[in-house]
Amino acid sequence: MSSDGSAGKAVVEAKGLNPGLIVLLVIGGLLVTFLIANYVMYMYAQKNLPPRKKKPLSKKKLKREKLKQGVPVPGE
Repeated sequence: MSSDGSAGKAVVEAKGLNPGLIVLLVIGGLLVTFLIANYVMYMYAQKNLPPRKKKPLSKKKLKREKLKQGVPVPGE
């Protein structure tokens, strides 16, 4: 009786991979592919796109920065 039970387990184990493992491998593969694609696009953008322009400073902020540096502001 015990030989029948172990033979049944051997057939089930030899059947194939665990479905949970397959799902895990597929999700892991997609995640790795996504990360590699993001890195490749990032490197491409660094080489080919111009640098971002800074936002223009308002006149108040410009005056404040110049006063901090000790540069006389024109018009005052």
